Formats: sequence, structure tokens, C-alpha cells
Amino acid sequence: MKRLLMTAYFLVVFLVTSNAQNYADSLMLTYVRWGTMDLGSGLIWKSYHFNQNELFASNQNINILQTNLNNKNVKFALGSADISVLVGDTLRILKTTSLLASENNALAAVNGGFFNTKRGGSVDFIKINKKILDSASYTLDKIIPEHSIAAITIDEGDLKIVKGGRRMYWEKSLPQENILVTGPLLIYNNEEQALRVNAFNNNRHPRTCACVTNSNDLLLITVDGRNALAQGMTLRELTFVTKMLGCKDAINLDGGGSTTMYVKGQIDDGVVNYPCDNKQFDHKGERAVSNVVMILKN
Repeated sequence: MKRLLMTAYFLVVFLVTSNAQNYADSLMLTYVRWGTMDLGSGLIWKSYHFNQNELFASNQNINILQTNLNNKNVKFALGSADISVLVGDTLRILKTTSLLASENNALAAVNGGFFNTKRGGSVDFIKINKKILDSASYTLDKIIPEHSIAAITIDEGDLKIVKGGRRMYWEKSLPQENILVTGPLLIYNNEEQALRVNAFNNNRHPRTCACVTNSNDLLLITVDGRNALAQGMTLRELTFVTKMLGCKDAINLDGGGSTTMYVKGQIDDGVVNYPCDNKQFDHKGERAVSNVVMILKN
């Protein structure tokens, strides 16, 4: 009986503490005074550094690019470091997000989907301007990975986040001209999506994500990490943040050392977050990537 009472006590303490933390985090995200810069063409850049006692009891650094999906002054695009098609063991080019963005004269950009760090090329299906650059290779006896069951699609300026499911090669039936398969999917139609319990999802890392809000805005978000001044987020924490930002659909992109946000005209080659590949809290630690999500002037 004593053991049961103690178990109940600790459960109540856990629930109260958890709810109190969520409430405090909700208030912080509701009333935060984002540093905001109008980039023109209906594009906004927001940023904020949360101190240790402000969000998830940790130092957090968040950057957000925001524009309405109906904004005719901009267009959305995918960019690839190597537009050739992978043949055999051919090595593919990798480029930094800032270089890819500047080469395409982008107003802003974030790193894209997961890629092969040794050979280059996306590890998932990607199609740009009707050209398939990479396809996923599924192993029949294994579960389709979480980064392969959803996508960002762009067709005639219309950007969407779509849910594919766990049927192999579902993405090949998508009709859009531009498709970037990535994940995990965090929120879909205002419903949080189930996430597997594993180190990738449950540990704090730098994160990049895209989401569509209930007011039809596109948000491209980076969360810095792997530093005492920016500890990164679990995917559940990231989901919480996107939900508080009003997102109805949210999808995770490649993170870790790849997490980068570019804004045209800013110092440090336009890199405005703190990429961690050089293990310094500065703007110099970009990792070369395979693809990016860009906002271009229309």
C-alpha cells in the first residue's frame, strides 16, 4: 500500500510539474517579443534567443522566415547542389546553403532534406522542375523511415505539406513539379503526429522545419543547438513550438550540422543562425548540403 501511495505521489508531482512547464512555455511563446526585420516583398525575418529560464528550461535560439502563401511578390523553390542524375557510384556535389541560395539569387533559404554525406545526393525522393534527381531505396524487410513518409511539394507557386504514409514508393504518384520527401511529419491538419521513440526524435539537436499556419503563412524555422548557448530541441519540443506558432501542418527537415538559415544582404555570407559544424557559436559553421528550400523574388 505504501509503495502504491508513493507511486501515485510521484505521478502527480510529475504531471503537475510537466503541466506547469508546458504552461510556462506556452506563455513564453505567446508573449515573446521577436526581433523582427521586414525584408521587403512581404517577407519577414524573426529571431529570439531564449535564456535558460525561459523556454524548456534551456538556452534556445530560434529564427523564423515568414510570408503568406498567396504573396505574389515571392515564389517558392527547391534548389539542388547537383542537378545531374545519380548514376552508379558517381560522387555528387555538395554546397553550403548560403552558396546555393546566392547562386539562385534567393531572398532567403534554409537547408533541405536528408542526404548522403559521403556520396552526395538526397537519401529520399526529390524532383525539381519535373526532373527526378534522386529516389529512395527501400529494404522490403524494414519499416519505412520517418523521414520518408511526408513531403513538401511546390507546383505553380503553390506550396503544400503532404502526408504520404507507409506505402512504399507512394511519392512517385505525386503529380507536382517539385517534390522534397522529408520528415518526420510533426503536425497534419492540426493534429500532432505520432513520433517513434528513438535518439533522433528524443534527444536535443539543431533542427530545421517548415510549416503552414492556419492563417496560410509559410514559416521556415531553424533551432540552433549543440552549444551551451543554444541547446537544440527534441522533436516533441519542436512540435510544441510550431503548434504555438499556429501551424496546422509542420514537417521536419534535415538538422544537426546541416541546420542553416540564409537571408540575402546580411553579413557573414547571409547566414543568420549559428550552424554548429565548426563547434563554435558563430555564423561560420555551415555544412555543405545536397538541397535547400528557397524563397525567391517573383
